[in-house]
Amino acid sequence: QVQLAESGGGLVQPGGSLRLSCAASLSYFSIYVMGWYRQIPGKQRELVASITPGGSANYADSVQGRFTISRDNAKNTVSLQMNSLKPEDTALYFCNGVPIFNYWGQGTQVTVSS
Repeated sequence: QVQLAESGGGLVQPGGSLRLSCAASLSYFSIYVMGWYRQIPGKQRELVASITPGGSANYADSVQGRFTISRDNAKNTVSLQMNSLKPEDTALYFCNGVPIFNYWGQGTQVTVSS
């Protein structure tokens, strides 16, 4: 059974940084592509970054150059370093597989506001 626990969100001013972490209780974590998703109320959940088992990353255009995804296969964790945050990055952030597992964690709220 998959369990995903996101943490690290908070309130930050525009231009600030946050680092999100996800602990995955998942067998064979290292074989899965993992991703960070975000959801803004009233909008569909979107994939903002993904990382392959080998560490190759892809990013949505909206976060390219500002966000960095990483993983530690030994610890079953995936992280998202978010720099130069903008108000439009305000959302509930989740980690999950790509494609998604049949489970979502609680997410972690990121609010970018002055």
